[in-house]
Amino acid sequence: MRFFLVFYFLIINLSFAQEIALLKYNGGGDWYANPTSLPNLIKYCNQNINTKIKTKPSTVEPSSPDLFSYPFVHMTGHGNVVFSDSDTKNLRNYMVSGGFLHIDDNYGMDEFVRKEIKKIFPNNDLIEIPANHAIFQKPNTFSGGIPKIHEHDGKRPQAFGVFIESRLVLLYTYETDLGDGWEDPEVHNNPIEVRTKALKMGANIINYIFNN
Repeated sequence: MRFFLVFYFLIINLSFAQEIALLKYNGGGDWYANPTSLPNLIKYCNQNINTKIKTKPSTVEPSSPDLFSYPFVHMTGHGNVVFSDSDTKNLRNYMVSGGFLHIDDNYGMDEFVRKEIKKIFPNNDLIEIPANHAIFQKPNTFSGGIPKIHEHDGKRPQAFGVFIESRLVLLYTYETDLGDGWEDPEVHNNPIEVRTKALKMGANIINYIFNN
């Protein structure tokens, strides 16, 4: 019954009061990195894919019941991540019930966050998402899968996911740094075509959540 009510609330949220949130996690990592990225993504989506998301994203903690108020929660940072038992249980229930978590490695997060993802979903593998998946197809086509936005170690960009009954519930983007591309132009001095590419991919993520 609880899962049904949570899912119903998420549907209501999607229909009338679209809000997204940034995850404030423990462990010492800078969860607050890229402060202009979500506001810019929201603005882009509202202007280009007809969303009506509140312009200022909220902040939510992993164990908070408020987590269930948001269809999309974004997580980023450079360092350590630690989820408590209550965090992992709440995050799991949130995603199983219809929520979506996007983790964007801002560089240096990978070795820590993979362990925490496994704590949330011990029986589900984190698998690479193929380029033909719907999240790369509309409203913008990315025939090669996740785009490269910011260079770190010369590795190819990858998008990994956790699926529950064929539904993508967790997206982990690695060696792409979408959030850097969403930030204000002067922060990273990315050319307009790179920022546009990042925002278009972000719009695809939002579109997937709101329409699947």
